[in-house]
Amino acid sequence: MSDLRYLDDVVTLTYDRAKCTGCQQCTYVCPHGVFVMDGNRAVMRDRDACIECGACALNCDFDAIHVRAGVGCAAGIIASWFRGKGGEVSCGPEGAGAGKGTSGGCC
Repeated sequence: MSDLRYLDDVVTLTYDRAKCTGCQQCTYVCPHGVFVMDGNRAVMRDRDACIECGACALNCDFDAIHVRAGVGCAAGIIASWFRGKGGEVSCGPEGAGAGKGTSGGCC
């Protein structure tokens, strides 16, 4: 999933491995496989693949994961549904939020 990107190094996702209990919920709910298990604790496999949907943080009962949900790629996709542009994804004004080498799409 390394080809799934919004923008490099801008994700609000933070993770405190010391608080992880190994419940694996983050690995089950993340749609982009950001978390994987390493022994008895989760690790972030690819932080920049995060679409900031918030599923991991909502399902972490141990306060190990924080993310500002609704600001990334997932928000762009959902907003496009409400704009009624045939599912065209835009993260703002023309070209804003575009990943490297793209022209307006955010994922």
